[in-house]
Amino acid sequence: MSLAARIFEVSHLTGSFTLRSGQQSSEYFDKYRFESDPGLLGEIATLATSLIPAGTDGLAGLELGGVPVATALAAVSGLPAFFVRKQAKEYGTRQLCEGGDLSGRRLLIVEDVVTSGGQITLSAGDLRGAGARVTDALCVIDRRAGGSENLARSGIALHALFTMDELTASRSSSAP
Repeated sequence: MSLAARIFEVSHLTGSFTLRSGQQSSEYFDKYRFESDPGLLGEIATLATSLIPAGTDGLAGLELGGVPVATALAAVSGLPAFFVRKQAKEYGTRQLCEGGDLSGRRLLIVEDVVTSGGQITLSAGDLRGAGARVTDALCVIDRRAGGSENLARSGIALHALFTMDELTASRSSSAP
């Protein structure tokens, strides 16, 4: 069974779901189901290394789903991982992004599932404000709901391991 078919099998749920973007969907990919499986996550990271743009200095995993993907990708690629919060913590170092100095680094934003690209856009602005260069994002699943186009308007190219259509097609092509 292909990696896409296994991700679909493990993560695909049907019902009535409200997505982060506010959109309603009858399908949902529970990313935590593939992110919590060490073998599956390792295969995702290995395949995703081919999507890392040349010149990338670090991987910026977005809270919460992008963090395990960025960590696994860092282990496979040798690039450092940074962990990006939605808001700076109010104690300790009060950092929005953990893992080191961002100034001048070309960071690849890492996310699990992209719908509208809203959180990537917000986090890219925060990272740029901290001195990082952000021109690309990588995701495991692109729902093909406008995220790529929205990100392009913010100067960010989206690299997806799989689209929703590819995952859906993988299920029918692996059926007995």
